[in-house]
Amino acid sequence: MAVVLEGGCRVSTMHEGTPHVSGSLKIWNQIGTANGAEAISLRILEFDPGTSPGLCNRECDEVLYLLEGSCTIFINGSTYEVGPETGIYLRPGQTLSVDNAGPDLVRFVSCQSPRLDQPVRSEVSPIVKLSDRRALPTADRWYRVLVDDEVGSEQVTQFVGSIPPGRAPDHFHEYEEVLFILRGQGRMWAGETNTPIAPGSCIYLPKRQLHCVENTGEGELRLLGVFYPAGSPAVRYETTDLWFQNP
Repeated sequence: MAVVLEGGCRVSTMHEGTPHVSGSLKIWNQIGTANGAEAISLRILEFDPGTSPGLCNRECDEVLYLLEGSCTIFINGSTYEVGPETGIYLRPGQTLSVDNAGPDLVRFVSCQSPRLDQPVRSEVSPIVKLSDRRALPTADRWYRVLVDDEVGSEQVTQFVGSIPPGRAPDHFHEYEEVLFILRGQGRMWAGETNTPIAPGSCIYLPKRQLHCVENTGEGELRLLGVFYPAGSPAVRYETTDLWFQNP
């Protein structure tokens, strides 16, 4: 069952609820306007072997991250071979379909957000491998940006971050954010409330909500993050900043 923490922070598991099924595709909607988000969403897409029906994101920007499996994807007539740890940018009006040659399933994390009136950079590839992106340090952590304005998305940023054991100071952001835990064990803190997190945890963070991801394990905790509107994952404000902005 989903846990709602202070300020509307929500934590669920990736297979919580009943999926929508269409052919070889199953969709679990975990975060969206139906459960408190203002603009951003998070859903899990799983493709069994076979060719999926086309998915059109209509008026939204969509960023996807391939968690496991390898497949061929088709975006408006263009073909791409993709494997795990790959970010994908889908512009409004584009249609995505997946050919899974099997035998294992293919699993994506998908996030959508409203499209702003921005020019489209059609010459840029929509496929970004995590291994091709430089690790950027911030304090004792690192992050790698996958999808941002370099790829064509002007209003969302998709990144993968690494958190060492321990707990950093509480902080907040000036954007809405969703997180998906890729590896490791920890606790999600929102103000004075917290709940355990593990691989497959889906987290929603409202704008300006004080929070912290604590790594309670002995190794790395790695997460996928998407925030709206776009910006740098390194920018964060701590409790003293909140006090100055809200005397």
